[in-house]
Amino acid sequence: MEEEDQRKVTDLVIEVVRRLLSQQNPQNASPNSPHFSQSLRYALRILSSRLTPSVSPDADAVAESIKRRLATQGNSSDALTFADLYTKFASKNGPGSVNNKWAVLYLLKIISEDRKNAISGMDSSVFLPNLGLNDDEMGNDLRVLNAKENREKAWKNGVLLVSKGPENLREISFREFGNLVEEENEVTEEVLVRDVLYACQGIDGKYVKFDSNLDGYALSDSIKVPRATRTIVRKLCELGWLFRKVKGYISESMDRFPAEDLGTVGQAFCAALQDELSEYYKLLAVLEAQSTNPIPLVSENASSGNYLSLRRLSVWFAEPMVKMRLMAILVDKCKALRGGAMAGAIHLHAQHGDPLVHDFMRRLLRRVCSPLFEMVRSWVLEGELEDIFAEFFIVGQPVKAESLWREGYRLHAGMLPLFISQSIAQRILRTGKSINFLRVCCDDRGWADAATEAVAAAGVTTRRGGLGYGETDALESLVMEAAKRIDKHLLDVIYKRYKFKEHCLAIKRYLLLGQGDFVQYLMDIVGPELSEPANTISSFKLAGLLESAIRSSNAQYDDPDILDRLRVKMMPHGTGDRGWDVFSLEYDARVPLDTVFTESVMTRYLRIFNFLWKLRRVEHALIGAWKTMKPNCLTSHVYTKLQHAVKLQLLSTLRRCQVLWDEMNHFVTNLQYYIMFEVLEVSWSNFSNEMEVAKDLDDLLAAHEKYLYSIVEKSLLGERSQTLYKSLFVLFDLILQFRSHADRFYEGIHELQVRTAESSLSSQDKNKSRQTKDKSSEPGSWIREGRKALTQRASEFLQNMGQELDALATEYKSLLEGFLTELPVQQHVDLKFLLFRLDFTEFYTRQHATV
Repeated sequence: MEEEDQRKVTDLVIEVVRRLLSQQNPQNASPNSPHFSQSLRYALRILSSRLTPSVSPDADAVAESIKRRLATQGNSSDALTFADLYTKFASKNGPGSVNNKWAVLYLLKIISEDRKNAISGMDSSVFLPNLGLNDDEMGNDLRVLNAKENREKAWKNGVLLVSKGPENLREISFREFGNLVEEENEVTEEVLVRDVLYACQGIDGKYVKFDSNLDGYALSDSIKVPRATRTIVRKLCELGWLFRKVKGYISESMDRFPAEDLGTVGQAFCAALQDELSEYYKLLAVLEAQSTNPIPLVSENASSGNYLSLRRLSVWFAEPMVKMRLMAILVDKCKALRGGAMAGAIHLHAQHGDPLVHDFMRRLLRRVCSPLFEMVRSWVLEGELEDIFAEFFIVGQPVKAESLWREGYRLHAGMLPLFISQSIAQRILRTGKSINFLRVCCDDRGWADAATEAVAAAGVTTRRGGLGYGETDALESLVMEAAKRIDKHLLDVIYKRYKFKEHCLAIKRYLLLGQGDFVQYLMDIVGPELSEPANTISSFKLAGLLESAIRSSNAQYDDPDILDRLRVKMMPHGTGDRGWDVFSLEYDARVPLDTVFTESVMTRYLRIFNFLWKLRRVEHALIGAWKTMKPNCLTSHVYTKLQHAVKLQLLSTLRRCQVLWDEMNHFVTNLQYYIMFEVLEVSWSNFSNEMEVAKDLDDLLAAHEKYLYSIVEKSLLGERSQTLYKSLFVLFDLILQFRSHADRFYEGIHELQVRTAESSLSSQDKNKSRQTKDKSSEPGSWIREGRKALTQRASEFLQNMGQELDALATEYKSLLEGFLTELPVQQHVDLKFLLFRLDFTEFYTRQHATV
């Protein structure tokens, strides 16, 4: 019965082929035609296929696909006809109708596509590769070819649907599929998997080897494998290339350790990479164990089998590939870096949205940054700079004790990692500097208790490794607490133990001439000595005079330690210099105060002292001139023997001298008031307030620098006031010149007064007349030639002195006018107040306007 049914089916197929071929060419429809035989074999091969097509059994979807294909080919009428026919075909149900409608439609679609390919000139061997077989072998060959075609379509569409036929048919299909795979692959997949695993360990396999030209692992071109297999092997072997890069960096770095260009951070980085590679080795060991199991063909249990294929390997390698790529990138970035710079470069790659990458980088950075955080802990809590390989962002250098704070330590910006802010880095630097300053300069150990309190307040541990990457809040808390307590302890030591405020006040009182009675007495007793040439003055004698001035003033009640630091200093002098030009006082600021009162700071104090000393000298000179002028003014009415014209000339000269003295005294008094009160006292008040609110030594240094800068700028000693400063000193020299002229003038008046009185004595007074005769015989005496000659010489003397005073007054007026003209253009606002004091009545302004 089965043979009869099979014969009927064959007859039907022959009839279908004959009718189809007769539509094209009646000659091809002849049973003896070769084309008829080929077409019949092809039809039987299609119908005898035991594998179902790789599409879902949906008749509507297949019909829609056919209709769309006809429409895209430009056969719109055929598409409409097909739609109408399909509607009628699908509507027929019941006895005598076709049950499997989608299979009929799919068969027609496939035949149409193959027919089109044949018409387009394709070689029939493309879809009928086994035409040379005899009729007995046709069945098996048809199944093999159909399996190949369906496998290719199934791979393209992603799923191969296998019909559930009898068990023997399924096994035959799997066997045919296996034979087809063996024909296309010269190397089995199991061997390729093992070679890929070798490559991922940096080892050449039997077929997969490292190609230096390609710079990677690849299959040899001579090995016959499908292109897809070659591609996936190449992609999987990228992991081996990355492994070689990372492993090479670790080996190279460890070979040159302990080189300075690697350091402890670089060593920690290599150790972290090695730990990650150890986890990677464990994964490879598991995969190698699975690779020994054979890879099954397509079966129901294939998806759950414990085997390893290339596709499964790609899934296993997904996470290690991400990590290995990251490690390779980090290796490239860190080759030329070390220390904090290396940690900062790695930190940049930690800012990632992928949780896998973020956790991996965080774990890696915790290991890498461990030496760096240990350096921070040791520096902040102990003041120890444990940086053998210059990796820390704080750099120390050997300096003297007085330069320890300013020059001993500094920040190295290139080594500062990005996860530590600049402000925190500055606090870290200052905290360690404070500990070293207390230990070296102050010989103090109280900082240890402050550090212990800071650790307790921050709630962190002092053991090694207690701080790490990601604990930024804990780091900031520790640094803030340590800085606050240690800086406070340092200021307490400076203020209380070393009496910083008292020393600042002593410098103000003695170097800035704030102790009035001491300065006045000192100037009185050293004045005669300083009037001598500078090269004849003994510094030891001046030191004795300084000691006398201290004992004779309220300075004697100061702290002996402060008074012992006050000394006389003779500056370098040249030919023609007087003692006034080279005399100065200095204050010996010892460790640790010399951190504030450095050599450059004391040099500026010396400039200020010289200016104030010159100002006091000018004031002292004017006071001396007044002492000389006052008794002569009171006794000027005595000149009754002089002619009227001479007396008028004398009174006029005296008046001009007095007026000039008044002008000079007005200028010097107001200038001194401005310097002492507007400059020194205001600056000191601001400095005192800033000392009270200073939180660390840097604040104290900044406050003192501001104090000193304010004095220098307001006292016309700054760089912007050099022209004004020179004009002021020319005025000072002119005032001192006036003092010498005034002394000579009043000495001449006194001598004239004495000679006039002697000429009017009675001749009976022999002793006095003899003395007068003896003196009249001296050369140049005014009364040697009698009263007439005395009157003539007095007139000449007064005339010369009047001319000299007029010249002095003219020059003084010109210089003062120039000085007052320059004051308004000065940048410092306080200098404008000086102009207001000097020209309060606008006398000079009106005088300048009338010229």
